[in-house]
Formats: sequence, structure tokens, C-alpha cells
Amino acid sequence: MAEHLSFGAIDRSLGWTDDGRMAELLKTGERRSQRMFHKTKLQALGRSQDGRKFREICETVVVSAHGGLLVLRHEVVNGEILVLVSPETQEEQECRIVYLGDTGERGNRVGVEFLTPAPHFWGIDFDLSQASN
Repeated sequence: MAEHLSFGAIDRSLGWTDDGRMAELLKTGERRSQRMFHKTKLQALGRSQDGRKFREICETVVVSAHGGLLVLRHEVVNGEILVLVSPETQEEQECRIVYLGDTGERGNRVGVEFLTPAPHFWGIDFDLSQASN
């Protein structure tokens, strides 16, 4: 079963190793839905910090029915809108940047929240009844 994580716990408390792997798993805070470690590639479209449009293939770290934590090469601004495109289904999902984490070798850790919940976007069945209160 998935552990519930806060975005802050991912960057500060998980003890990222030098090669980008996570060293441990923590439970923290209240969640609307389960969070799961899930590494997958997808396309992100948005505007970078300098206002220029970009399209890039990025990777997820943690996902939930309400969003996820991505690694992006482009620097973005908190509150901006991104469109994520699933490579398997070509489904598009609009999301808002809600967290900017540390920059690593592979890019910037960016937390996103879907504008509308999309529990099946990641291809994972999230049990929304198991979310913590």
C-alpha cells in the first residue's frame, strides 16, 4: 500500500542520494488521496520563468489522484499552469504549480495539483476512500 507523503518531506526528509535515488519513505500530514512513488515519463507544456513557452519530456517521482511531483529541466514559477500529456493515452491534464523544490542534476522538483481531480490519469487506481482526514 502507498505511503502518504508531503512534498516537503520528499525534498527535505527523504535523504535523496547523490544519484537521485530516495533513501527512505516517510508518512506526514493530511492528504486528499494516496501518494505513490511512481516513475514515468510524460510531456509537460507551459511557460518557463522567463515567460517563454516550452514543451519537454519530464519524469514523475510521486503521483496522486490530485497531482504529483515532477522533475522538469525548465525553471518555472509557482502558481503557473502546466499541461501534462500522458504518452500512453494522449490524455491532457491541466495543473497548477504548487511547490518548487530543490534543483538537482536531472532538473527542478516541481509539485503540481490538477485543476480537476484525475484519479486515472497516471494509470493507477487510487482508492480515494483511503485518504487521511
